[in-house]
Amino acid sequence: MIGTDQAQAEPAVLPGSGVTAPEGLELRHLRYFVAVADAGTFTHGAERMFIAQPTLSQQIRRLEEMVGAPLLERRREGVRLTEAGRVLLEESRTVLSLVDHGVSRTRQAAGLGRPRLRFVVPPGLPEELAVGAASRLRATATAAGVDVAWLEAPLDAEFSPVRQRRADAGLGWLTEPGDAVPAPLEVMSLGEFAPEVWLPSTHPAATGRVIGLDELAELAVVHGPRRLSSGTYDAWLNVFRASNPRFEFTDPPFRHSLPMTLAFAATASRPTAVLTGPRQEAGAWCEPVQPAPATGAYEMVPVHIDHCPLTAAAGLVWSGDLPRQLQQVLFDTADSIAG
Repeated sequence: MIGTDQAQAEPAVLPGSGVTAPEGLELRHLRYFVAVADAGTFTHGAERMFIAQPTLSQQIRRLEEMVGAPLLERRREGVRLTEAGRVLLEESRTVLSLVDHGVSRTRQAAGLGRPRLRFVVPPGLPEELAVGAASRLRATATAAGVDVAWLEAPLDAEFSPVRQRRADAGLGWLTEPGDAVPAPLEVMSLGEFAPEVWLPSTHPAATGRVIGLDELAELAVVHGPRRLSSGTYDAWLNVFRASNPRFEFTDPPFRHSLPMTLAFAATASRPTAVLTGPRQEAGAWCEPVQPAPATGAYEMVPVHIDHCPLTAAAGLVWSGDLPRQLQQVLFDTADSIAG
């Protein structure tokens, strides 16, 4: 028989680190720490956790004492993670994700609930792609007895919400080969997509409906903003700068309205093109439908870029350490779309 003292002498080991957790460390300390790191301030972190700010500050100080090192630098504008804090933040997300999934599977085994998949759909995806992927995921998940929680949020090139365990999977744009996504992510490509390009009807290239990249790079090109899709934004910016080293995109005046952006571009003081995000399958260019204005004419026409140098692969991405049942749902969904 193992005595009480011997049982208590077995400290917990953080998953994947080989490091024992400090004595007295509780999950609530990790949840508080993640909340402050994500919120950027103690005030907003306390609001997220529904506790008083002094209590939260006290618990973070206690966590730093247990770890034995500062985790956050307190500044007037908010907090910044130390190097130790960045390591603990990543490990904390891993621990909390494993616990949440473990509780979900336990409840399922007890007949008290179903597994849940948190899935990110970023704004601005082509409607056909987004609707098709969402409907197939919903059908596949329902057949597997899995609930889906839908999250609408931007996905950067690192797929940060998935890597940081704030979501389990997402649909976004790949700017690197599939095997180059950051660990521990898994990915399946769903096809290549290209943007739409709009030019003033008076531009010489408007007649033939095709423009070279070098010629386009000399215009003011409205595209973005970067925060909506940093991966494609940066990749395409580099393509333009290969032709024009001083090239910069111009942010759209109305990021959710292509018709309004076209109207402003048509009346700009210098020749201005409008570049959308990835919208149609690459290699299958078809003329977009001209948005009908309430009055007047936009005097902007759609063209395509010669040799299609701007593309992005749509990818279904998920965390490789998800429970097998959830990974199978995602794999089957991606396989049905790609097939």
